[in-house]
Order: sequence, then structure tokens, then C-alpha cells
Amino acid sequence: MIIWVNGAFGSGKTRLVDELHRRRPDALVYDPEQTGFVLRNIVEVPTGDFQDLPLWRSQVAGMAVDLVRAYGRPVLAPMTLVDPGYAEEIFGALEAAGVKAHHFFLDVSARTLEARLDARVVAPGDPERDELARRWCKAQIARCLAAAETLRPGTVRLDGERPTGELADEVLEYLA
Repeated sequence: MIIWVNGAFGSGKTRLVDELHRRRPDALVYDPEQTGFVLRNIVEVPTGDFQDLPLWRSQVAGMAVDLVRAYGRPVLAPMTLVDPGYAEEIFGALEAAGVKAHHFFLDVSARTLEARLDARVVAPGDPERDELARRWCKAQIARCLAAAETLRPGTVRLDGERPTGELADEVLEYLA
């Protein structure tokens, strides 16, 4: 089983996955962004967004399937995925492989996202890189919020403005 936590940058995906993992230590945490970082070191990413690479999408689906099959444990995946075609490609591959994927989307207002991103530090000691990352994430807010209207059927929308513990309760209750 894969538990995919989706939402805009700053919506609390990683925080929620960390809390779910604390409560379900048997689960594996797989961050598809790491696959993107690896690919970025190997090949050119013409658009700047590794999700545009078909190889990223196939690798993400393949890794998730292999983790479930090899270890027989739930996989927690925090990843912003807003292009409906890319989501269909990844989730379709999971379904074709017989792996159940639960898709959760954190709904968070633009104002809250901006405040969270302003408070985020991604590159300690490198304020220039930090600001570049912050600007890029903020530039994605409108696109991420619009994606909430094109989510796959069966996606569970969560109020990401609520405390993380309550969200984890809701996810675990849904999965029970």
C-alpha cells in the first residue's frame, strides 16, 4: 500500500508524513523528490522541473512498486504532483502493478502557504539559495491550488490548515 500525500509546497506534506511514520514506524518513507535530484545530476532537465521527465515518472512508480513488493510494508510518499496527466501516469502504473495507492491532498490557502514558505529554511547558511527556493515555491502556488480541481477520483482532500496530529488521525482512520 502506498500513502501519497500531495499538496502545494508548504502545505505540510512532509510534516504529515513524519507524523504518520512516527505512528506507523513499520512504514517506509519514500520521497520522490530525491529521485528527481538524482536525475538532475545525471541528465539535463530542459524545463527546470524534473517531473517533466518521463524517466522521473516511471522511476517514481517503479521504486514505489518495488518497495511495496520487496518489503511488504506501507510506503509513505510526500510529493507535490499537480499535473493531472503525470498523476494519471504514476497512479495508473501503480494500479497496473496491483499496488493500492491512497491519494491525499492537503488543501491550504495561498496566504497560509506564503507564510509557511517565508518561515521555511531549506539551505541553512546559504540565504541566496534559500531565497531562490522560496521564490520558486511561491511561484507555484496558483498552479498547485488550481490542481485541487483536477484531482483523480478517489483522492481524499484534507484541510491542511488543521493541526498535523488531527490530519494524521484522519488519514489513519480512513485507512483502517
